[in-house]
Amino acid sequence: MTYVKTAPFAGFKTFQDDFSRAFGDACAGIFDNVQVNTWAPRVDVYEDDNVIKLVADLPGVSPEAFKLSIENFKLTLSGERKFEGEDQKENWHRVERRYGAFERSFTLPKTVDVEGVKAEFKEGVLTVSLPKREEVKPRTINVEVKTV
Repeated sequence: MTYVKTAPFAGFKTFQDDFSRAFGDACAGIFDNVQVNTWAPRVDVYEDDNVIKLVADLPGVSPEAFKLSIENFKLTLSGERKFEGEDQKENWHRVERRYGAFERSFTLPKTVDVEGVKAEFKEGVLTVSLPKREEVKPRTINVEVKTV
């Protein structure tokens, strides 16, 4: 009898991502304990008045093993983290870290100046700086008050 490895919940990750986008923080944590046979880097996104920053953890991934692209205000991070011990699989007692191809996509707001995007990769952490266009940055307008 041949053993066929299946991934019955492989499509669940897409559903989980769609569900999270639709309901946001209202349902955060519902799917945290569901594991699928895919790996995707964890990403933090934050912003200030001048820039939106995306910080992705890519431990064990070389700069040559991932690609960052922007098309039609959609930022895509894709690549692969390879399992180095593949040839000695029978000697492994436990493999908990995830490996394989990954892809994460983020829809950027129209306020981003895509021509000024910069990325830095240091010690397994990718930081992408997405500057805001000048016309959308907050500014103070002084109002002159005249007394009669």
